[in-house]
Amino acid sequence: MASKLRYPLPWRIKPCSPTNRSLLFDRSHLHLLLLLLLASLVLSSASQHAHEFCSIGDDSGCGSSSTKLLIKGGTVVNAHHKEVADVYVEDGIIASIGPNIVQVGDEVNIIDATGKYVMPGGIDPHTHLEMDFMETATIDDFFTGQAAALAGGTTMHIDFVIPINGDLSAGFESYVSKAKKSVMDYGFHMAITKWDEAVSKDMEVMVKEHGINSFKFFMAYKGALMINDELLLHGLERCKSLGALAMVHAENGDAVAEGQKRMIDLGITGPEGHALSRPPILEAEATARAIRLAGFVNTPLYVVHVMSIDAMEEIAKAKKSGQRVIGEPVVSGLVLDDSWLWHPDFTTAAKYVMSPPIRKAGHGEVLKAALSAGILQLVGTDHCTFNSTQKALGFDDFRKIPNGVNGIEERMHLIWDTMVETGLISVTDYVRITSTECARIFNIYPQKGAILEGSDADLIILNPNASFRVTSASHHSRSDTNVYEGRTGKGKVEVTISRGRVVWEDDTLKVTPGLGRYIKMKPFSYLFDGIEKADAAYLASLSAPVQRSRASS
Repeated sequence: MASKLRYPLPWRIKPCSPTNRSLLFDRSHLHLLLLLLLASLVLSSASQHAHEFCSIGDDSGCGSSSTKLLIKGGTVVNAHHKEVADVYVEDGIIASIGPNIVQVGDEVNIIDATGKYVMPGGIDPHTHLEMDFMETATIDDFFTGQAAALAGGTTMHIDFVIPINGDLSAGFESYVSKAKKSVMDYGFHMAITKWDEAVSKDMEVMVKEHGINSFKFFMAYKGALMINDELLLHGLERCKSLGALAMVHAENGDAVAEGQKRMIDLGITGPEGHALSRPPILEAEATARAIRLAGFVNTPLYVVHVMSIDAMEEIAKAKKSGQRVIGEPVVSGLVLDDSWLWHPDFTTAAKYVMSPPIRKAGHGEVLKAALSAGILQLVGTDHCTFNSTQKALGFDDFRKIPNGVNGIEERMHLIWDTMVETGLISVTDYVRITSTECARIFNIYPQKGAILEGSDADLIILNPNASFRVTSASHHSRSDTNVYEGRTGKGKVEVTISRGRVVWEDDTLKVTPGLGRYIKMKPFSYLFDGIEKADAAYLASLSAPVQRSRASS
């Protein structure tokens, strides 16, 4: 199929400088220019590249701009039920679901989904777009990252706002500006990097005015984002009072810093030193500590990117005791192992550097089993991409390699292939862990995460018999590398629908910057149900204070 590159890719098209423009009128360069243009046209017409964009609403025949959509004959899948049915969408909302819906009025875009699954679009709970980090910034912004997401069947993500010098409001305004180019719906978590009365007050503003219902605390990255136990306790208590979910990056940052020094002293400066400096025991220790502090405060806890058996076992133990702990594995931890960090080519090895590290073979299989058993609840990506040039900043010192891998485009396909195709989970479980549970945890269900009348028409059509292949040459991220390079599998998202708009079809993206919508998320999700009753029971159990009289002299 010939390429339909109708929407300029910002990482491909760069404006000419005044000097370069003057060359266009230099006769000595005219023949060269004509030859280059001709070569470009020939290559374009022959290209099989999947970077295919066009702009909705243009006059190029890009796609239907109809506000009515009818999906016929597919198997409609929700988290707890599936049925063969039609889905009718009008003005971005699911209007009706049922068998044999007849065409409603004129100008209805009809899609035949016979033999395929119609599911809620994926919701990625963990991304970092256009984030300043480790002396650089992630390569994907709110246009390219979201475009990649849509091509992979994800229709909403929740990104982490990083405060500016600890200032929550400044950080929020910065991310609002960054997100102006967004092409799909998104929400925000907020990181907490320091503590004072202003931060405490700003947390309330974020919850009540800006629709942020989760706050993240980094127990790692000493000297940068890391917080201590005192701050974590303050944060947990404030989250509880606001009905906001506390999230933790669980690694012992002090021990990691010592582990890094140990590796450098041993002369281990390459990417393998990253994994060796922060072993699973440090992830488990921080996970256990965060769980116990959350239990002490009696507030729900969300552990991001659970990468090891050791950390998962701490979560399993807490859940068995009745504590409300959410465990979020990420795709890289489920399907990769750390052997790549020992690859002799630095560029190859460095692209796998993330924190906590990708673990040795075996951890991923146990994490998948825990996800299947419900010990872990949902799957994110921690999409935090840097290109090979940025990763090379740490060529002589693994501590300077920007931490992060891709996954926002690959998640839905890889989870289907490794979890559904292998029989670990059902089709309804797939919807639960990729969409519905995230919507419930962050209190946006059933607006998102469901195919129900009145829900947003964020939908995908997945063909279980079609195959996919992952390559950096065909992905939509700006990164020039991909940690899943060459992986193939069954189950392909053939159509993605964002609020009733067909944005991915026939391997072509149909997106327009600025059409994305910020989704406010209300506090006090289901995880807070019964918290007050438990607090009352605790107070009643104290049998204190005891009234005593002073001893007579």
